[in-house]
Amino acid sequence: MAVKKIGHKASYSCGCFGLLAVDALGLLAVDALGLPYAVMVTTANISDIAGGIQMFSGPSFYSFSTIKTALCDGTYEGENFANAIKELIGADVQIAKRSDMRGFVVIPKRWIVERSFAWLDKCRRLWKNCERKLENTLNMVKLAFFRVLLRRF
Repeated sequence: MAVKKIGHKASYSCGCFGLLAVDALGLLAVDALGLPYAVMVTTANISDIAGGIQMFSGPSFYSFSTIKTALCDGTYEGENFANAIKELIGADVQIAKRSDMRGFVVIPKRWIVERSFAWLDKCRRLWKNCERKLENTLNMVKLAFFRVLLRRF
């Protein structure tokens, strides 16, 4: 699953996902193909860690029980988040560390999440947070992924 603040991995069979943080308001969990697993939009005063825990504790279309590993960026480092995810969905949390090397270096598995955000960036209404209601932003993210799915399959 991947998360990036919005205005916020291996394969389906192994049940892995990545978690990252899209600009100021939301969380996005993606599978190994970069397709959405869970989407949540919050206000900017909710921390990434609290939002990630809230996303997995709420209702979902998918069963989180099949997830074995959560790949997260450094924002989600810490025992509180790891313990909460282990308790909620039974998944181990792995942190994808940035390399200490200078220049551009691809971080393994993290590119899957970043690719999903690149797909979202193709939608003009998601470039900037101009929606008045959180529900509108959430629906625009869902519509953007529907567009991706329709074009890919």
